[in-house]
Amino acid sequence: MTEEELRIRGYLTSQAAKLTPAAIVEKVRSAMADLDEAARAVPPARFADRPGADDWSANDVMAHVLDADAHFGEGILSALDDRPFLPPAERREPKVAPRRTAQAWSDLLEQSRAALFQRVLAADPSAKLERAIQHGMFGSLNWRETLLFMRLHDLDHAGQLKQIAAALA
Repeated sequence: MTEEELRIRGYLTSQAAKLTPAAIVEKVRSAMADLDEAARAVPPARFADRPGADDWSANDVMAHVLDADAHFGEGILSALDDRPFLPPAERREPKVAPRRTAQAWSDLLEQSRAALFQRVLAADPSAKLERAIQHGMFGSLNWRETLLFMRLHDLDHAGQLKQIAAALA
């Protein structure tokens, strides 16, 4: 791991141990609001446009966020329900994401996370912390760390969406 990745992992580990699941959920909800605001800042007519040939469109960013949400959300639920987590053998972003509006993507994310938040808030905060959810950069995370990671992921992509909005304005 790089120094930056170690720093982030340290944050995830220390904060997830200190914060209650309810406090983590509130942090994730706040990041979701930032993500939604950043997505709405992209001109609607240009939501699927890429600022540069190698850049993602806002639509691509939101499709990625939903893909990651499904993956890590399922990992959290598998850990809490003490069932195997069988991620796809090879995860790939969709080559062509369905075209949706910022509102539609945000609604899908809200719907997806509502059930996750309900389950997390009903869980024993210290249950199943030994169950590992693998992350490509940060290694093994427990369900609380993974939930907190979702916050950082949303904030990272909110920043990306702000850059896209500025480039397409």
